[in-house]
Amino acid sequence: MTPKNLQKPDEEQGAADVWERHAGWWQREFTNGADVEYVEQILPLAAEHLAGAARVLDLGCGEGQVARLAVAGGAGRVVGLDPASAQLAEAVRRGGGVAYVRGTGSALPFGSGAFDAVVVCLVLEHVVDLDSTFDEIARVLRPGGRLVLFLNHPLFQTPGSGWIDDRVLDPPEQYWRVGPYLEEDESLEEVEAGVQLPFVHRPLSRYVNGLADRGLLVTHMEEPAPPPGFVALAAEYAGAATIPRLLLLRAEGRRAEDTLNTWNS
Repeated sequence: MTPKNLQKPDEEQGAADVWERHAGWWQREFTNGADVEYVEQILPLAAEHLAGAARVLDLGCGEGQVARLAVAGGAGRVVGLDPASAQLAEAVRRGGGVAYVRGTGSALPFGSGAFDAVVVCLVLEHVVDLDSTFDEIARVLRPGGRLVLFLNHPLFQTPGSGWIDDRVLDPPEQYWRVGPYLEEDESLEEVEAGVQLPFVHRPLSRYVNGLADRGLLVTHMEEPAPPPGFVALAAEYAGAATIPRLLLLRAEGRRAEDTLNTWNS
């Protein structure tokens, strides 16, 4: 998403309250086939990278579309966790064989090593306490488990980034402006009239190093081009077809035998 307006976040406004208020908007705009990027790109990538996992946690599950996908892909136990009761109520209504729990990523109500895979889809850019969330993800993953992490691309989706149609130049030039990348930034972004969401921008190194510090090593990274359906939405999007909006990181924890081999080497 490219922000339309930036404001400093209200410190008294909790993330759960924001998502309670805008749950209906999210469900209408991004689920049940309404969003082409989910349909053509995010959901197929999630299915690919969750394949073979028997116990899956969907952290920040919203109304559960990724969690239901994991069940359909063969996972025997799928849990969706979200702080917004309005999202979870809709998730339960839509069914799909998922167990839902209300909570936050910084204090997961699960035992250590409870999951083979944790998927976090476009969530961490809304989370202020990243370190506690990473601590908890590492704790609930079994040794050798995987984290499938989707982010708005930290380089190209920085605050202030956007498509520039520069008609001052001769000849005119169109280009993608990148905002301040290295600065961590918290803001409220107006993503639609009347809909303001908290966003936290961090450079990519903050994610990669945070994972590595907890023994979660990135084994796969994708920066897919915007899908054809998205590029077709507006004429100007064709010029940005080579600029990724999405970043996928797959990180895997060390297995117990790998740690033992390291100590013995």
